[in-house]
Amino acid sequence: QMQLVESGGGLVQPGGSLRLSCAASGRTSDIGAMGWFRQAPGKEREFLAGIRWSSTYTRYADSVKGRFTISRADALNTVYLQMDSLKPEDTAVYYCAADRTGFGGVTSRREAYDIWGQGTQVTVSS
Repeated sequence: QMQLVESGGGLVQPGGSLRLSCAASGRTSDIGAMGWFRQAPGKEREFLAGIRWSSTYTRYADSVKGRFTISRADALNTVYLQMDSLKPEDTAVYYCAADRTGFGGVTSRREAYDIWGQGTQVTVSS
């Protein structure tokens, strides 16, 4: 069974940076793409960024394009989300997820991702 474990969340001041990590274990060969999502209190879970598991193809939501960067370390089966110029509105629980549907690109549809990590809290506040 595949598992995803996030780490790297915490408290950061506005304008600061954080790097989130998502380590995958189990049948990682089934992964088509990995995505990062976030969910703030009272809001729906939203797609932020995604990366193909076997290529460098990436996709970003407009809300984070230019501030967040997704990357992958193949030897570690780990996906990262580098977050720069953080704002208070970035405060949320951040999740990574795996898409094993076989879709050839990176989808923003939450329903396409069937394996989820436990989430990590990011708080941006002075």
